[in-house]
Amino acid sequence: MTSFATVEPAIALGPLDGRYRAAAAPLVDHLSEPALNRARLHVEVEWFIHLCATGAVPGARELTADETDLLRAIPRGFDAAGIAEHAEIEKVTVHDVKAIEYYIKRRIEGTSLAPLAELVHFACTSEDINNLSYALMVKGAVEQVWLPAADALAGQIAELAAASAGTPMLSRTHGQTATPTTLGKELAVLAHRLRRQLARVRAQEYLGKINGATGTFGAHTAAVPSTDWVSVSQSFVEGLGLTWNPLTTQIESHDWQAELYADVARFGRILHNLATDVWTYISLGYFAQAAVEGAIGSSAMPHKINPIRFENAEANLEISGALLDTLGATLVTSRLQRDLTDSTSQRNIGVAFGHSLLAIDNVRRGLKALSVNEAALAADLDTSWEVLAEPIQSAMRAAAVAGVPGMDNPYERLKDLTRGHTMDAASIRAFVDGLDLPEETKERLAALTPGTYVGLAERLVSDYLN
Repeated sequence: MTSFATVEPAIALGPLDGRYRAAAAPLVDHLSEPALNRARLHVEVEWFIHLCATGAVPGARELTADETDLLRAIPRGFDAAGIAEHAEIEKVTVHDVKAIEYYIKRRIEGTSLAPLAELVHFACTSEDINNLSYALMVKGAVEQVWLPAADALAGQIAELAAASAGTPMLSRTHGQTATPTTLGKELAVLAHRLRRQLARVRAQEYLGKINGATGTFGAHTAAVPSTDWVSVSQSFVEGLGLTWNPLTTQIESHDWQAELYADVARFGRILHNLATDVWTYISLGYFAQAAVEGAIGSSAMPHKINPIRFENAEANLEISGALLDTLGATLVTSRLQRDLTDSTSQRNIGVAFGHSLLAIDNVRRGLKALSVNEAALAADLDTSWEVLAEPIQSAMRAAAVAGVPGMDNPYERLKDLTRGHTMDAASIRAFVDGLDLPEETKERLAALTPGTYVGLAERLVSDYLN
């Protein structure tokens, strides 16, 4: 039997790098291992440049434009050959960040920067580089990949909600027929919920630190006590586009990551709610699915068009949520001043976001294949006249308060009329006709149908769905 482990090119173990590669691929530039090493190169060379620009270390002269360009070209040019070279260095160092330091020093060897080579990784612990790299990576992944996809999905749901804002639909509370709504209003609720979470994600802070082995600037002040290292640290971190954290142990505490992952996971759980609701609406016939030429719904039943996009999304959101929860729980704890549990955990950030991105892609594709079956919605409403018990008993209550006689026990009377009985337009109208309600109220109730009893649903969509 052939071992797949020896097949070239290498076969992916996980689905994100195999079956679903296309959907998750945009995250590779941000959350893969090579992306981490490119970010480390970026942080290291920017620290080198910053030390020279601030004069923090005596003898660290101001760099020329060409020298600055040479340094910044190192992370920009980190390609397949660079990845392989870094891996070879790491085989010797058995330390990924130290391999980054040596990789940079190789590139400035024999240049005008060679005398300043010891500025590479100056006064840094590995976590000074790592925490900033992860912050930049996650920030880039969220702002450039995940948020645009999630925003587009929320917009797609909002468009569908607006288009169906006036389409009456029977509600089902506890799975039972209930006060009608509109399809658009129910979708608007979900779009609104998703957008609240996206607003939280957009407002997220990405924290960083560069303060040494235990967060005390010990090596910095021992080497150059005359420099205001706190100011140098703050300006560097903020110059990277991050929020400076002044109080840390060896690691930046990762609390911001836990906050972000909780919001992304919550977005996913709301999206999971949408997926299960839309799945149910499809099963009720409220949505029709477009048949794809050549596609098979069931290997045994030729008629089937399965709602696989929504089922796939459910599973991926559950996986993503579990990973994001685990990351959030794990990353906020570090024994004393440092342990390495975060190092292993953070290498799974891309997997967590990958499953979320895949779910978003599936829901978007699933929604595109749907069309509203207004006939099915109307037919469902027309067999559910019992839902008008609510407005009738409410009108009776209002009339009783206004002093109209004969309006006693309205709830109980409508309960006796409707519970366990099949109702139709005639039986409802006969009941209303037998009440001593004001004529205007009688006429309004007599004109009411399950399809028109939707309250302010359409207005709520137009007024509050942004």
